[in-house]
Amino acid sequence: MSELWHVLSDDGQIWRRDGTGEERTVLGRGVSIDIPVGTAFQYRCTGVDRLEFLCISMPCWPGDEEATFTEGPWTPTAPGS
Repeated sequence: MSELWHVLSDDGQIWRRDGTGEERTVLGRGVSIDIPVGTAFQYRCTGVDRLEFLCISMPCWPGDEEATFTEGPWTPTAPGS
């Protein structure tokens, strides 16, 4: 499924990898990015407060089985850590 994100507050980074390469994008209020089908990604907050964004998925989010763990540049942490 594809996703479109629009950042509402604070700062962060997103890393994305697909068949053509990988990239990191700085996230901040007002930034919009896309995550096409088949793209591996990780994101993180780099600001003081929570990174908040609006996420639109196409088609509808089918449930937790859609998400899988992927190796990326950052070590995953639990929310609030």
